[in-house]
Amino acid sequence: MEGIEHRTLMVNGINMHIAEKGQGPAILFVHGFPELWYSWRHQIIGLAARGYRCIAPDMRGYGETDAPPAHTSYTVFHTVGDLVGLLDALGLEQVFVVGHDWGAHLAWSFCQFRPDRVKALVNLSVAYRPRHPTLTPLQAFKAAYGEDYYICRFQNPGEAEEEFSRISPATLMKMFLSSQKPRPFMLPKGIFGSVTEPTELPPWVTEEDINYFASKFEKTGFTGGFNYYRALDINWELSAPWAGMQIKVPVKFITGDLDPTYYMPGVQEYINGGGFKKDVPFLQDLVVMEGVGHFINQVKPEEINEHILDFIQKFSS
Repeated sequence: MEGIEHRTLMVNGINMHIAEKGQGPAILFVHGFPELWYSWRHQIIGLAARGYRCIAPDMRGYGETDAPPAHTSYTVFHTVGDLVGLLDALGLEQVFVVGHDWGAHLAWSFCQFRPDRVKALVNLSVAYRPRHPTLTPLQAFKAAYGEDYYICRFQNPGEAEEEFSRISPATLMKMFLSSQKPRPFMLPKGIFGSVTEPTELPPWVTEEDINYFASKFEKTGFTGGFNYYRALDINWELSAPWAGMQIKVPVKFITGDLDPTYYMPGVQEYINGGGFKKDVPFLQDLVVMEGVGHFINQVKPEEINEHILDFIQKFSS
């Protein structure tokens, strides 16, 4: 794709595939679920053309990167360790970081654990949320949405895999990427038994895009992605030493007003009521884009590229 190069590096004990393009200050792009480096294709091409070195890995468990089988190998310490190891392998002391979905969650943790490696952060979709002192993530999700909430249904090894196996990866990707409604994704048992393939794709997704995602998930399945969710409560247990620590790097946060994550209980109050700014004191820009759902960097690539560029230029040298 337009000069994007690919290679595999040994980092943190795993083989990690990366896509990269461009020369100049480095930007590290971190994808979410169910995605790949490919989710950043527009940003890689657009920002490389503007004088930046763009680096987008397939995260642990995805695409051409190794996928350890146990969910205990997917804690935030493993995955942030992968990112630190990647920077070391590339000889990069500091980078700009851009995250989306699970990638945003990992980017918050990256900045919390290793702010010395981050020049500035642009995070999409998932706002920072401080660690609750007594309630685990799964307890919170079950209380808010019940047992059929997708994160709750992803917990038992083999169960979600069996559900997803009932439908082709191409149809699954069309379902995920076509969704633009601000509602939580529920996964009651047997939901895929009556699923029909979307009749048409939104204008920002092509059959070529779907085929690329599907070709990788046909090989790997979705277990790697599920394992991030299965490690949520482990993350909560292990992250206690960082409770109350602020995110002390320059930050720009962007979400869509149709993104389901923006409608999670308490999120808008937290973002707009001062809690977010307290926990992220160097938050400089907060953008809520109208008419945009979850996959914001793919839906509005040119606008997101300009938002990223406008922010990181302040810190580029």
